[in-house]
This record gives sequence, C-alpha cells and structure tokens, in this order.
Amino acid sequence: MKSVLLFLFVLTLCYSEPITPIPQSVKVNNQKASLGELLFFDTILSADNSISCASCHDLENGGDDGLRFSFGINGQEGDINSPTVYNAVFNFRQFWNGRAKNLAHQAEGPVENPLEMGNSFKKLIDTLNKTPYKNRFKVIYKDAITKENIVDAIAEYEKKLITPNAPFDKYLRGDTSAISQKQKDGYELFKDKGCIACHHGVNVGGNLYNKFGVMQNVDSKRLGRYEVTKKEADKYYFKVPSLRNIEKTAPYLHDGRYDTLDEVVKFMSRYQLGRVITQDEVDKIVLFLRSLSGEIPQSVKR
Repeated sequence: MKSVLLFLFVLTLCYSEPITPIPQSVKVNNQKASLGELLFFDTILSADNSISCASCHDLENGGDDGLRFSFGINGQEGDINSPTVYNAVFNFRQFWNGRAKNLAHQAEGPVENPLEMGNSFKKLIDTLNKTPYKNRFKVIYKDAITKENIVDAIAEYEKKLITPNAPFDKYLRGDTSAISQKQKDGYELFKDKGCIACHHGVNVGGNLYNKFGVMQNVDSKRLGRYEVTKKEADKYYFKVPSLRNIEKTAPYLHDGRYDTLDEVVKFMSRYQLGRVITQDEVDKIVLFLRSLSGEIPQSVKR
C-alpha cells in the first residue's frame, strides 16, 4: 500500500510542477553516436586542424568553454557566448537566435563559419575520405561520407549528452531530502517572482523566445531573432537558455556580460521581470539554481 501511495505522490508531483526531471536516457543509434563522438573531438573538422567541437564545448566543465566569446581558427574571436551542449537535445531550437531547427542543423553551422572552423563541407569530405573515417562511414551509411551524414552522426552523439539525476530532479521524483530547505524556498521564489514563466519544462528553459529587456531596454549588439527573420518585431528576441548546470556555465547571457549567478538573478529581476528583490531572496534563488546540476555522462570523462 505504501509503495502505491508513494507512486501516486510522485506522479502527482511530476505532473503538477512546471519543471520536469531529465530522463535517465534518450533513444540513440549507438553506432552513429560512436562515430559522432570521434568527430566531436577531432580537430580535422576545422580548416587548419586546430579546433574541434570540444574546443568550445568542454564536456568536463559544463559543456561550454568558460569564455565570454569563443575563439575560432587563426585566433579569431566570436561575438556571442557559446551555450552548453549538455541537454541541447531538449531545446526546441538551437543557437541563441534559433536559426537551427535541430542538433543536426546546428552542427552544420560551425564547420563553415569563418570565425569558427572556417572550413567547407566539400573540403572536409575530401579530407575525411583520405582517412579511416571513409570505412567507418561506409559501415553505417550507404552513401558513405556526405554533409548530411557527418552532421547526423555528430547530432546522434550529442543526444547522449544529458545530465540526469540533479538534486532537484531527485526532489521532483519524491526525495524531499534531496535539496535543502533554502533551496526549496529558492524554488518557491523562482516561481513567485515570475522566473518560471520562461524557465520551465525538462530543460528549465530552451523552449521559447523572449525579449532581452522586457521591462527596461538593455543595450545589445546582437539582435536575436531579427538576424534570422529580418522582422522589426523580432529585434532583441533570443531563445531562452536552459538553466540546467547553470552554476558551471559562466559567464552568462548571450554576450557573457556577467560572471556570477548573483549578478544574473539581480539583472533578470530588474530588466526582465520588473520586480524588487532582496539579497536574501537572491541568495535562495541561487541556491536553487545550483540544485539543477546533474550527472556528467561517464563516457565523456576522458
């Protein structure tokens, strides 16, 4: 009887909360994912063989690179903060301006971006065909090495990059001792202050666009969705970032303007929500955010 009651409690809790736990696994083609893993860590993707996907997405340190802006070939600096690749499979679109509809589409961008890998798929395919990759692709794909197959393999690997079992996920599944009382208070404040309006779902974000500076205008060199649609109404609208593992992915916001969660919570409260917030409330919300750090997959520990 107790087990039935516990199951009903967990079921009710999961369905009544605006945040849902990360699943323990997602369905992947392991053969493709193994090939994608090799490509993810291989600098062969870049024009000068100097950087890989892992250069900007350090899987042992939050899935980003810890820099305000990433560096591509020839030491060129980008102009937007590199988001974490962890749990990206749960985002409704990829990139800050949402220009990629899925992980495979996202994987196309860096290869041919002159500020990043500075390569072309034509040259990359020619290069890969002169390596053991040729046979690896033939085993999996009938048409061997193509642009579509390269990004498909990388995307399949990235599906595996999820971080389940965060303390807050355990709490959502019924372990009331998984987080502290201050973290529980922080979660209630997170909801009461309105943060939950944009940061909800399995990824605690990543499922809608919102204007950067809702209550007050904020300077931003990047224009968000406008860069894709060219519609005036889309200026300064960006994909809401996931808050999963947020304590490990500083600096924050699309332009990396803040280094601490304390600063970000205060900024969001003022410019996005127009709410007064005390330092005690900030501290509790930050503690809650720290409970969103999940388990790094064993396979990425190299």
